[in-house]
Amino acid sequence: MDHVTLLAEDGSAVGTFPKDQVHTFETPLHLAFSCHIRDRAGRILVTRRALAKQTWPGVWTNSFCGHPRPGEDMIDAVRRRAAHELGIELDEVTLALPEYRYRAVDASGIVENEICPVHVAVVDADPVANPDEVAEWAWAEPDELVDAVTAAPFAFSPWLREQLPLLRAIGEV
Repeated sequence: MDHVTLLAEDGSAVGTFPKDQVHTFETPLHLAFSCHIRDRAGRILVTRRALAKQTWPGVWTNSFCGHPRPGEDMIDAVRRRAAHELGIELDEVTLALPEYRYRAVDASGIVENEICPVHVAVVDADPVANPDEVAEWAWAEPDELVDAVTAAPFAFSPWLREQLPLLRAIGEV
C-alpha cells in the first residue's frame, strides 16, 4: 500500500497516511506533484482522467500528477508515475514551479489539498495510457490549450487552470 507525506502549513513533513484514504471531504495537506510533458515540436500532452478516478473523473488535465512515496526523490517519483500512467520514459525533467500549492473541492465534495511542485518534461514518443488512470490523451498546441481552458474552464482540472498561466509567465508553455 502506497503512502503520502502529510505536511504542516510550512511544508515540513509531519507524518504519513495511506494514499487510498487521504482524499476525503477533509483532506489533510500533503505532498504531491504535477508534470506537463512536451514533445520536441513544443506541443503539450493533455490527458482526460479516467472515469474511475476518485477526484475529477473524466476531466481534462495536465499530462499527469502523483504523490512521491515518503522518502522518495521527487524526480524519481515523477519518472515512476510517467511510466505507470502513460507508459513512457521522460527524457528531460525540470522543476518549473517549486512553490505551487492549491486546495480545490470537486463536485462530489472530495478535497484536494496539496503542496504540489510542478515539473515539465520532454518526450520523443506517444504515450501508451493506462486505462485505469487515463481515459484519453491528446497533443495540444500551447495557444490552443490556453484558448480551450479560457473558453470552457469547467472541462479542465482546477490545478491545470491555475498552473497554465503560471507556466506561461515563465516561458514554459
